[in-house]
Amino acid sequence: MASVGSASSPLPRRRYLSLRGASWELLRPPRWHQSPLRQADPGPPHHTSFMDFVAGAIGGVCGVAVGYPLDTVKVRIQTEPKYTGIWHCIRDTYHRERVWGFYRGLSLPVCTVSLVSSVSFGTYRHCLAHICRLRYGSPDAKPAKADITLSGCASGLVRVFLTSPTEVAKVRLQTQTQTQQRRLSASGPSAVPPVCPAPPACPEPKYRGPLHCLATVAREEGLRGLYKGSSALLLRDGHSFATYFLSYAVLCECLSPAGHSHPDVLGVLVAGGCAGVLAWAVATPMDVIKSRLQADGQGQRRYRGLLHCVVTSVREEGPRVLFKGLLINCGRAFPVNMVVFVAYEAVLRLTRGLLT
Repeated sequence: MASVGSASSPLPRRRYLSLRGASWELLRPPRWHQSPLRQADPGPPHHTSFMDFVAGAIGGVCGVAVGYPLDTVKVRIQTEPKYTGIWHCIRDTYHRERVWGFYRGLSLPVCTVSLVSSVSFGTYRHCLAHICRLRYGSPDAKPAKADITLSGCASGLVRVFLTSPTEVAKVRLQTQTQTQQRRLSASGPSAVPPVCPAPPACPEPKYRGPLHCLATVAREEGLRGLYKGSSALLLRDGHSFATYFLSYAVLCECLSPAGHSHPDVLGVLVAGGCAGVLAWAVATPMDVIKSRLQADGQGQRRYRGLLHCVVTSVREEGPRVLFKGLLINCGRAFPVNMVVFVAYEAVLRLTRGLLT
């Protein structure tokens, strides 16, 4: 997601609606004086934070709902060598766990996405405003590409402190079925039947839900367990968010019609989707290492740290292991970020229209 600033419309509403007939134009004022990713005039100060939080929360929740099933498949492909491809993982997950298997651990990301989105975009806009003030004397000055990149990187680094525990719980819940099967198979060839004949024969899951998972990890592994893989998460989110915000700004500028400073709804969809794909393309190698470090700890530990995980994974499975899930990451990123951007923009403008 990215926050898109707008200036208040100088035209009366009735005249404006007669000039602009497209549905997207009803959601935004006719003049966009600011760059898509710059600190713009946010409207009434006492409503700004609330509206940004609501719009960011709804946009984030919509994105999670669209992309979570593929995220589960991605995590399992990255952590389970037995899967030969995306369709193999999808078929196996559906065969063993039905539709619910694709939504394991969903409740925690949905509950925390509002806070994470608020902090992410708040940090980005705050950093960008300070950089513009220091470099150009005004927070409303048009930022350079380096300013956008630096602010996006800062946003990615700050969000790690909030997302790391939820990522640990999400990955553990998404992979605990495979972990149980590995434990049983290690005890003997006859310990695991192809399909559980009756519910009592199935192993009891270690984690009963996101909160129980967090409590169990904290009790068994301490606070460090909740931040396992945070080094890889820092490396993943820092440059990926810098790529995300920068690519969105550049694409919005390229897709804006002549005489306009911002693209129409189709341009926003394309810019948001492409920005998400580019961000995940550069994030996938560290995302693989992050998932493996966070899944490690269920049973015998395999990795001693970030570097050991990278070396061991590459040695055992080759350099291609760092790009496991790249296709599904990019395929998931396009529709997710299209939904996020459109929902964010629509909610922000509708709420501003109601409050002004």
